[in-house]
Amino acid sequence: MAEAQLIDGKAMAEALRRQIAGEAAAFARSAGRQPGLAVVLVGDDPASQVYVRNKARQTVEAGMRSIEHRLPAETSEAELLRLVAALNADDAVDGILVQLPLPGGIDANAVIEAIDPDKDVDGFHPINAGRLMTGAPGLVPCTPLGCVLLAKSVVATLKGLDAVVVGRSNIVGKPVAQLLLAEDCTVTIAHSRTRNLPDVVRRADVVIAAVGRPEMVRGDWIKPGAIVIDVGINRIAAQGEGKGRLVGDVAFEEARHVAGAITPVPGGVGPMTIACLLRNTLDAARRRSGLA
Repeated sequence: MAEAQLIDGKAMAEALRRQIAGEAAAFARSAGRQPGLAVVLVGDDPASQVYVRNKARQTVEAGMRSIEHRLPAETSEAELLRLVAALNADDAVDGILVQLPLPGGIDANAVIEAIDPDKDVDGFHPINAGRLMTGAPGLVPCTPLGCVLLAKSVVATLKGLDAVVVGRSNIVGKPVAQLLLAEDCTVTIAHSRTRNLPDVVRRADVVIAAVGRPEMVRGDWIKPGAIVIDVGINRIAAQGEGKGRLVGDVAFEEARHVAGAITPVPGGVGPMTIACLLRNTLDAARRRSGLA
């Protein structure tokens, strides 16, 4: 059987960023200012530092203003909430992103709920979750949005397709299911405790794997010709002294011989997440300026 089409998240993200840069320039001409994204990093988590650096670079490249706040790990929850309140009140800030995870002693939910929902470019605020659930306009979580855009790049329409989401997190599983419903898919949310999970996945035309378990979804779980979007990023330790490797939640080498199209890890969903963050920032700027 022919190998699956590789869905190139890097190329798609680059094209989306170019489109956003053009639209951000048009916004700046109309509004007299650039869209502004404020990113708050608390502590010195190495992975978070890399993410924040990449976000800042891509924000500037897209013609937007990047505002960084780096706070020490000892920052109290009250101090962080005061900063969020100041960013909420700042008219130059269209999007606020507090990088997770936060140090112990800070309630992430309290911080997320303190962000103005209209500036919540992560799409995590309960009000934005409610807007997504009811189909109202709002800011949508970036990774789920990227997943749906990647799936839509393969077929003319997702309408009527059976979609199985493996994973039920508030960050990916639940919101991506809502987005797929909005595309007129028939959606099943499955998880590690789903009975006969392989059989549930086998009926899917679209599989979104977001369970956080290395290579849990095997090749023989995949319906021939299905679209497979792998959200997982899991580092596997190397044997001996070699370097570890990154794998997804799908056994890629098995699945690529069955699926019709599949995202690689890395280079699939990951690049789209930041591109969708920039899209959310531009959307927030337009709404706040009455230019939506």
